[in-house]
Amino acid sequence: MSSLPHILVVDDHRQIRDSVTRFLERNGMRATAAKDARDMDEKLAKGHYDLMVLDVMMPGEDGLSICKRLSAEKRLPIIMLTALGQDQDRIVGLEIGADDYLPKPFNPRELLARIKAVLRRAREERSEAGTLSGRILRFGGLTLDTDSHVITGRDGNRDQLTTADFRLLTVLLARPRTVLSREQLLDLTAGRAAGPLDRTIDNQISRLRRKIEADPLRPTLITTVRSHGYSLNADVEVVA
Repeated sequence: MSSLPHILVVDDHRQIRDSVTRFLERNGMRATAAKDARDMDEKLAKGHYDLMVLDVMMPGEDGLSICKRLSAEKRLPIIMLTALGQDQDRIVGLEIGADDYLPKPFNPRELLARIKAVLRRAREERSEAGTLSGRILRFGGLTLDTDSHVITGRDGNRDQLTTADFRLLTVLLARPRTVLSREQLLDLTAGRAAGPLDRTIDNQISRLRRKIEADPLRPTLITTVRSHGYSLNADVEVVA
């Protein structure tokens, strides 16, 4: 079995599929193309893939629906391709579990760099998961099962975290009462640098607060440190 990363490129435009797969293969990766959700499902059932490059706008089941479905199953990292200027698609994609995004038209070298960054982050997460495997963490009256990604609230209600939410929360839990800048959080969760107008982390923090704060408008667990970033304001205990 080849040790080269295997990338599944899902896009309804044949020219994009072909050019991306050829470029990835010329740069030390294996690449397989799929034209729509049905074709993608067939290929996922028959092979192993390390990452998916997924277009948002496709006939039939669109990229956002696919991303939500695969993220719930924790299948594989996803980089979404969005039309230039479609910020809402980008934000929604990140909220439902995409690991990164790239607006069209894009430079193939930038796509390659982002693929390598996400794959590196995925390897680091697997290493961290080995340490946290089977652990139950308690903080601020909440309990997190690191295997199932289920968080149990103060009232006993259980909530399944998306891949992106779980990644951000575990980064904070590993560094309690430490102020982390937006740039640090984006590097730790996505393996990439933040642009000058990048609001990815702010959006993810807002979404995570809605799941763990008693009052998301007056957060006490994930606090904002003005001009510096965010901090988990709680002690973390390993209970099992």
